[in-house]
Amino acid sequence: MQRTIINTPAAPAPVGPYNQAVAVSGQMLFVSGQIALDPATGQLVGEGDVVAQTEQVIGNLEAILTAAGASFDNVVKTSVFLKDMGDFGAMNEIYAKYFGGDNAPARACVEVARLPKDVAVEIECIAVL
Repeated sequence: MQRTIINTPAAPAPVGPYNQAVAVSGQMLFVSGQIALDPATGQLVGEGDVVAQTEQVIGNLEAILTAAGASFDNVVKTSVFLKDMGDFGAMNEIYAKYFGGDNAPARACVEVARLPKDVAVEIECIAVL
């Protein structure tokens, strides 16, 4: 995969662990939104705890990426859905451990009225293989 980070001073600088855009070549992988379910039990992890839920969500994303022969380095775009934007800082701290740095993907983050099973966070991603 060829990956080129796009950043321009003509648009606002990123205010978190993401880039303005990422140009890529290769086969695309669209990963469905993941919530904090333990794959072994199907039970919700970290009820009411956005940190624990974000860790589980990212673990679920990693499992799917690995099954496709990819890693976090292949991710070019994420969408984060939060039940409460007040949880942004806590979610962002965990997110940055996996998607931070110069090679971070493009990202959108929005507050939504409700998520499946009333979880605090859902994350989907697009990767290029």
